[in-house]
Order: sequence, then structure tokens, then C-alpha cells
Amino acid sequence: MLEENIIKVQGTVTEALPNTTFRINLDDGRVMIAYLSGKMRKFRIKVLIGDKVEVVTDVSGEKGRITKRL
Repeated sequence: MLEENIIKVQGTVTEALPNTTFRINLDDGRVMIAYLSGKMRKFRIKVLIGDKVEVVTDVSGEKGRITKRL
């Protein structure tokens, strides 16, 4: 992802999938699949269903990376 194409969005975790991936309902109504960032895995930050998270994605918005738990 190029820095100029990065979009930060917020959403709610609705489903936990295998390999630390999650289904996220974004605040604008879209649904996307996102995985945990490396720092969140390293420091063992837990993400549960119902948590508000910040997701970094590209312009297409199909997949993303969870960077922050709010």
C-alpha cells in the first residue's frame, strides 16, 4: 500500500475468523475482512467481538489491517 492510497476507518468487530482475522462492520455500513497488525500480535493485544477498532485499508476497501483498539 502506498502512503497516498491509505485510508483510516473505524468499525466494530462482528466475527472472529481463523488466523487472527476478523469481519468488521465499518461505520459507513460496509463490511470488510481485516487482520491484526504485527505490533498488536507482538504485544498480545486482544480483540474481541464488539470492540471498536481502527482499520488501515487501501482505496478498494476489501481487506485491511487493524492498527488500534479503541
